[in-house]
Amino acid sequence: MNKILLGALATLAFGATTGALVASAGLIDVGADTPHSQPVVAALGFVRERAIARRVADLAPPADLADPERVRRGAGNYDAMCVECHLAPGLPDSEIRRGLYPTPPNLALPGEGGAAGRNPARDFWIIKHGVKASGMPAWSKGGMEDEAIWDLAAFLQHMPTLSRTAYLDLVAASDGHSHGGMDTHAAPAEAAPPPAPAAPSGKAAAPARKAHSHDHAHDHTAHKH
Repeated sequence: MNKILLGALATLAFGATTGALVASAGLIDVGADTPHSQPVVAALGFVRERAIARRVADLAPPADLADPERVRRGAGNYDAMCVECHLAPGLPDSEIRRGLYPTPPNLALPGEGGAAGRNPARDFWIIKHGVKASGMPAWSKGGMEDEAIWDLAAFLQHMPTLSRTAYLDLVAASDGHSHGGMDTHAAPAEAAPPPAPAAPSGKAAAPARKAHSHDHAHDHTAHKH
């Protein structure tokens, strides 16, 4: 028995030492464009889901979660805070989502946990607390209060049933980016850029900088905030 125990301890020590050497040598690729291996993905997913399940076990959604007013308010905050990562009806992809790893789920699709498959308590916990090393922020740290987070959870139940037009109409009818905590209603006015220096005699002035523009594989022109 002692030999077995010593062998197990030696194996663990060897594994830990090897892992430390690999890490300190910089051999682990941490680039977001290099996926984890499938065993690592499976292990991380298992740990994440078990941790979340434990924390939402006793979390009960409010009785009025399906209230259209909650859905309306949630639509405005979703469009302002979530759409670039989690998309919306009729929006196939975004620049930031393409570069994130792990790729955020498309919450507009029923196949990724939509209307009938979502757990609002789970959504609430994730929105409030975020998920480490995933790009998902803890919105409560930015000042979002629980009622507004439940509004978002209510909207997520409803969004997969919406067409592109219905989504945009609901956002237009909402209060926009509106919740407690930090002041999200009015951004400070930006100072006007200084005038361009006069060009030397006989030379043309430098052209103004163009807006963000480059080739896209998809069209965002229909999306508005």
